[in-house]
Formats: sequence, structure tokens, C-alpha cells
Amino acid sequence: MPKKEKNDVELIRGWTLPASATLGSAVRAKGILQEIQSRLPPTSKKSISLDGVELILAMSASEKTAFNAAASIISSTVAEAETLPVIPREIQDILTIKPTERHRWLADGRLPSAGTRTVRLNGRARKITFHVFDPKIVEDLLDRGVVDEWRAEDAEAKAEKRRKTAYEAKLKKSLKKRAKTTKAKREEPDDAASQLRGWDEFDIDGLLR
Repeated sequence: MPKKEKNDVELIRGWTLPASATLGSAVRAKGILQEIQSRLPPTSKKSISLDGVELILAMSASEKTAFNAAASIISSTVAEAETLPVIPREIQDILTIKPTERHRWLADGRLPSAGTRTVRLNGRARKITFHVFDPKIVEDLLDRGVVDEWRAEDAEAKAEKRRKTAYEAKLKKSLKKRAKTTKAKREEPDDAASQLRGWDEFDIDGLLR
């Protein structure tokens, strides 16, 4: 609950985020809270808090108009929470995956992107762009438990790559050794001819004619 004096808080309303919206993730629940805060007027942002999966809006009695306006925004956002795009840190928590896995599976198409979002970092001029994901697809991936399968596939692909690299290195070494041996043979004098000492002089005397 926002930091207000207890006697000053007279208007309170709560909402429960459904499991179909949070997908069992506290990070996702916090993301929905932040989405709501981004839609609220600056003066109302701190009036809403999150306790587990419970959203609580609390204001003083003198803020009834602002309270009703904020409640309306919160209600509409909670109603569409199931369809809100899943952002990177949320999908990592939902599927229990690492950033490197998210990048790899996004690149090879196993994690289909639902588009991109560009946001400005708090207190900074720089903007960042990142991929977001369809919550229905994320839920399906979670239900099917495909992450373990993908990791097994990646482990096999990595092992195969190591075997291929080792084979290519061995082949290269073998070819290099063969080329060296061939070169050495070419440079060796013919054994039979080398044993016939004085052959050149014998030929010059014309004894072979």
C-alpha cells in the first residue's frame, strides 16, 4: 500500500490478477503493474501497489474523482491483462530460461516474436528496442514443456559440432602430414642411380653408344 497516513486513506479498491494473466510469474505480475502505472496520470501512479497477485488502489477521500478515474483505467487494463505482450524478462521467468537461450531460440525461430517495442530508459535519453511475445504462445510452450526438449536438441547439436570440428582437425592434420611425406619423397635422390658411382663419366666416354 502507498505510504499514506492510515487516517488519510479512505478510498480503497482491489483487483486479483488471474493466473491466465500472470502465467504463474511474479515478474509478469509486476510487469502488469508497471503497464497500469504507465497508463495512470503521474499523480496517481504511486497510489497503486501489488501484493502477490493483488492490486490495491488507495487514496484519500478528497481524491474521489482521481480515484474513480484510476479505478476505471486499472479495471480495463486488468480485463486485457491476458493479452498484454510478454516482455523478455517475463518470458525468461515464465519458462525459466536464460537470456542466451532466449536469444538463440528467437534467432532460430523456436521462439516466435510478436513484434518489437521501443522504450526510453528511466532518466536517460537513450531508447532500447526489444522483441515481445504472444502470451498465448508462451502459455502453450509452458504447458508442453518444450524447454527441456530444446535444451536436449541444443546439447546434441553442440556435441555433433564438436565431433565435426575434431574430425576436420584430424583430416587437416592427416593431409598436411601426407603432403609433407610426398614432398620429402620428391626431394630424395633415386637410390639405384645414386649407387652407380661414376655414371656420368661412363656416359660421357660414349661406352653406351
